[in-house]
Amino acid sequence: MSTKKIIYTSLKILLGLACLIIFYLKLKPQFTTENIFYIKQNALSKTGIIYLVLALLLVFLNWGIEAFKWQKITQQIEKINYSTAFKSVLSGVCLGNIAPGRATEFIGKIFYFNSNNRPAITVLHFINGLFQLIITVFFGCLALTYNFKHFNQNNIWIANLSIALSVIVIIIFICSLIYSNWLLNFISKKILKQSITQFNFVISRPLIFQLLFLSVIRYFVFCLQFYIVLILFNFQALTLSIFFSLALYYLFTTIIPMLSFIEPVIRATIVLIVFSNTNFNSIELSLTALIIWLINIIFPSIIGYVFLINNKFQFNLVKQK
Repeated sequence: MSTKKIIYTSLKILLGLACLIIFYLKLKPQFTTENIFYIKQNALSKTGIIYLVLALLLVFLNWGIEAFKWQKITQQIEKINYSTAFKSVLSGVCLGNIAPGRATEFIGKIFYFNSNNRPAITVLHFINGLFQLIITVFFGCLALTYNFKHFNQNNIWIANLSIALSVIVIIIFICSLIYSNWLLNFISKKILKQSITQFNFVISRPLIFQLLFLSVIRYFVFCLQFYIVLILFNFQALTLSIFFSLALYYLFTTIIPMLSFIEPVIRATIVLIVFSNTNFNSIELSLTALIIWLINIIFPSIIGYVFLINNKFQFNLVKQK
């Protein structure tokens, strides 16, 4: 076995161990005796299993839509097939667990592209993320308008912080659309430090509408997924109040920076705040947030890790001759 192959294999093993440790540290405080009993009592019933299967099937629709968006936005730089785009997205989900705010997600995604294109693809990763974020901000701000009266002095800070961050996100989103081509070329030249082919990347109106439309569909997919898991514990008809509570949950958990090791705790706290005006109790809400995190992040991360260990990657940015 060559030295390079030993190094690559060791890195993949260390990555797997790092993810396992992170998952264990995040999950251990959540699996109390009471929570385990509550899950067994509800999730393992005949109806509960049906709801869980539906929620799991929506995982593939959720990340499948994201893979299609990823394929669409990167095709001007490098064309990849849908299968490769799907592997790229789930590999990113896996590596995103390593750093707070999922800051390392782009690393897993760029491995599937030509090494000379990786700096530009990295920029597109963040621009693509802004499309989903702007939809989350839109519905979240509608929900804030609807629910603002329910915030008290103890938790009004989270609403004010979200409003301020939402304004910043909107400004960044607009600037990224206007200066996308400049950003791609500037970052590529700075990182590669060599003469490269000038990119002529254009975010056209049809592409913008496509990405926004797909982001809206994906948004409703993971809202539906959350609702399915929620009624697994306590069936209640979907109302405007519940939908806006979901919109607030996704706004707060998306726009507020998360510390990796306490992410499940933060999510559980936020879900209690935003659903305070509904009839769901604290255990039902906390377990729903936990299960959603398990099936939308942990489950895809495992698949993404399998994709990573089954592929040979060049870790350099500059293509070897």
